[in-house]
Amino acid sequence: MNIPLSRPSIGELEIEHVTRVLRSNQLSLGPTLAAFEESFAAYIGTKHAIAASSGTAALHMCVRAMGLGCGAEVLTSSFSFVASVNCLLYEGVTPRLIDIDPDSFNIDPEQLRIFLREKCVRNASGEVIDRENGLVVKAILPVHVFGLPAEMDAIDRLAAEYGLAILEDSCEAIGATYNGRSVGTFGEAAVFAFYPNKQMTTGEGGMIVTDNAKIAEQCRSLRNQGRDVDGRWLKHVTLGYNYRLSDIQCALGCAQLARIDELLAGRTRVANRYVELLKGLDLVRLPHVDSRSTRSWFVFYVQFMGESSTSELRDEVREHLANAGIASQTYFPAIHKQPYFIEITGGAQCDLPVTEWASNTCLAIPFFPSLSEAEIRDVVNTLGEAVQDRAPAVLSLKTS
Repeated sequence: MNIPLSRPSIGELEIEHVTRVLRSNQLSLGPTLAAFEESFAAYIGTKHAIAASSGTAALHMCVRAMGLGCGAEVLTSSFSFVASVNCLLYEGVTPRLIDIDPDSFNIDPEQLRIFLREKCVRNASGEVIDRENGLVVKAILPVHVFGLPAEMDAIDRLAAEYGLAILEDSCEAIGATYNGRSVGTFGEAAVFAFYPNKQMTTGEGGMIVTDNAKIAEQCRSLRNQGRDVDGRWLKHVTLGYNYRLSDIQCALGCAQLARIDELLAGRTRVANRYVELLKGLDLVRLPHVDSRSTRSWFVFYVQFMGESSTSELRDEVREHLANAGIASQTYFPAIHKQPYFIEITGGAQCDLPVTEWASNTCLAIPFFPSLSEAEIRDVVNTLGEAVQDRAPAVLSLKTS
């Protein structure tokens, strides 16, 4: 048995699009870049889309374009991939890590409210100041974890009350909606990512979306070494980066975006099947359902519950799956527990009990649109075997 954690869905349409660009001899900053950006903006429902070399690059440029520099503090989550915090650190921004909701695993609006009301004060200019370090709180960076939208209505109300910007990390959530509204449309800007394990891929790549023309203009300049937006050759007006996305990658993106409904439906099919087959397994908690949201399935995770060490059970299950040739991954190791972050912060303590609980108990299992019924059953049966000595009720698929 050999079942990978993820696998991109690439077909003849993608090959056709990429081949067409290869034959055009215009491999970068060409018409396919513009076509991809235009199509993506239309899909999300924003005025502007700016392609970048990765979701990390996209988020970094947004932090810069939104003026979130040294002396600023941004409220975000530790239950995320490290890039969401790294992009703040690149610009000297201090991340203030807020605990997560125990069901959604997204940043908890109630914890945000408590921090802003009890730990902050307004100065004479009306800015929100963190009492602990004197920094100006400038923005909230919600991460739509595992493709489930954060509670954006509550976050939006807090942002309005305290005069904070919103920068959405939608890298795991293309196609997700909250109260009928697409993620990526709630803040001043948002970013998506197209790594091969995402819902759609360009190999490597990312996208900024915004309705703010100034942010869009700055990000277009920043991705191309700070070149003037008039396009004049070798005229650079600001310190920029090589964060371009090639037309080859954009061609792949155009093809994947044309198939996005199919790709999302395939992932939903697999997720629904996992839920059907795993719902009778003791000690296993399945992903949260929120009636206000349409989840865009990025990964499928299980969470291990019980009075004994759930991290120990999680690690035992992972080893059992690996011995059977089934890949899995711990999602997510808490950022504040990462060695580099401890070194940067000097070992400052973070009181994030829910984050640490989720980090210690969640396991991502194989998940991609082409996962077959036989492979799904193999994963479920093997997972059931791994917990049978711990749980009184064990899943059996022999008659399913």
